[in-house]
Amino acid sequence: MAPLRRRPKQLDAEPRLLETGGRGGAGGLVLTGDRGGRPGGPRAGSGGPAMTTERAGLSAIPDGEGPDPEALRRARQIAARLAVPRPRRDVTARRGGGELASLRYRGGSDDIDLDRTVAQLVEHPLPDEDDIIVRERVRTRRSVLLVDVSGSMRGERVRTAAATVGALAAELSRDDLAVIAFWSDAAVLSRLGQRVPPQALLDTMLRIPAKGLTNIAWPLQVAARELARVPARDARAVLLSDCVHNAGPDPRPFAARLPRLDVLLDTSGEQDAELARELARLGHGRLRRIGGYTDVAPALGAIFTD
Repeated sequence: MAPLRRRPKQLDAEPRLLETGGRGGAGGLVLTGDRGGRPGGPRAGSGGPAMTTERAGLSAIPDGEGPDPEALRRARQIAARLAVPRPRRDVTARRGGGELASLRYRGGSDDIDLDRTVAQLVEHPLPDEDDIIVRERVRTRRSVLLVDVSGSMRGERVRTAAATVGALAAELSRDDLAVIAFWSDAAVLSRLGQRVPPQALLDTMLRIPAKGLTNIAWPLQVAARELARVPARDARAVLLSDCVHNAGPDPRPFAARLPRLDVLLDTSGEQDAELARELARLGHGRLRRIGGYTDVAPALGAIFTD
């Protein structure tokens, strides 16, 4: 593997992993420790996955100024608008061994859900094809969103982050979504299986000041651990970043270990398109360029049709 075009700084200490302290909402961040009380010890290589020997305890969100109130207001509007659930795309491609669900007819199953269909016909006496509700077995997709909140992602890029949270919440309204914000450290804002409202995710994310270096390798490792518990065919990670990796080990080997990694490259400022392409290629995913928040929903729609 060729050397990285940029030479990242080596970290003096293992990166921290924080997560929200409250259930289902925004709040303080908790420093993750070894829950068994045993020393974890760092693995070889700067930035390798490791558990701190300290027990978990409340940890303040990194010091710094909060988001601009107007930027916060606009970001919330964007996330709320895009968080409206949309129908599944290409349901027939995901039939099989999964949970039985009632869905609008899309040319697949002929097992009609009579109760739900009759309720639809009461409201729509002249029904369209998709007013017919059928029963299908569908697999649950599990996705981990990795959002870059390092120093290079401040300013207008907060709207892109808001759009990504909102659009993914809509795309995965029936599925599982985990969200990890990262800089030189990382913070788990929600885990797979948790149902955290998009606004709560956004509020917590925006309380983390956009500053510090960018360590892409660390959130990729955290995502791999999160997705290790689910079938690989239903698991993927989505990285939103300018991909200007300037701290920690080479992230490319960690991208290759994920079931799938799609990259949303923020092109509104400095960027590393070459690294973004390599991460998507090694992660068996797709690269989409995002020039502003209006590009996010179409890009995610294209990615999730695969």
